[in-house]
Amino acid sequence: MSTFGSLEGLRALVTGASSGIGRAISLEFASAGANVVVHCNTSVDAAKQLRDEIQQLGRRSAVLTCDISQPAEAAPFVEAAWSTWDGLDLWVNNAGVDLLTGNRGKLPYEEKLQRLLDGDVRSSVILSKLVGERMKNSGGGSIINVGWDQSDRGMEGDSGELFSTAKNAVMGFTRSLAVSLAPQVRVNCIAPGWIRTAWGAGASNQWQERVLRETPMARWGRPEDIAKLARFLASPDASYVTGQVWNCNGGAIR
Repeated sequence: MSTFGSLEGLRALVTGASSGIGRAISLEFASAGANVVVHCNTSVDAAKQLRDEIQQLGRRSAVLTCDISQPAEAAPFVEAAWSTWDGLDLWVNNAGVDLLTGNRGKLPYEEKLQRLLDGDVRSSVILSKLVGERMKNSGGGSIINVGWDQSDRGMEGDSGELFSTAKNAVMGFTRSLAVSLAPQVRVNCIAPGWIRTAWGAGASNQWQERVLRETPMARWGRPEDIAKLARFLASPDASYVTGQVWNCNGGAIR
């Protein structure tokens, strides 16, 4: 008797896996039976710690580093990932540019835009195209991208404008790539709402109150909430689901 959402024996890669949502997805996939390649850019120690945790669950794991914002690194990265276990069944484009914490929040508007286009949009498109072609030729697979729930309804301010531009592109690309790769490969997108990652944990009282006010479930989302949805979408139980953007936002409608 199979377990709902089982990923037993499947081979996965999660980008930006060293912390936050990517870390939670990696652990959820491993707990569901998948072997997981952990990607990071600079947080190698955190990625290795995650690898060790996955191995303690009885699954295989490996760490690959890559600056996915650099186009020249995309093809070698996919080749290395694919070669780790002679193929991949699942790919999650979770990595994104953090422009909300640290000194990056002080960058000029135009530079923030370029970083998002490079690190969120172009990387998701190129990596998905490269791994999607391999999956299609090998007979199947599942790709999950990460969007943002407020992209299609708008949020005020520079950050709202910038992230909406980038994440709407990712969400639209998801829908079209799903058609291109069907029926062998499924492509879906998760659009998180207010998730308590590094920024949320240190957000001001004003933001804390706004999150509760705008979220019918009256709490911040957890990275694990996104991870459980990703597990379902990656699993054979979602075999008739493709080309969709799934909001995971506690019911927020604003």
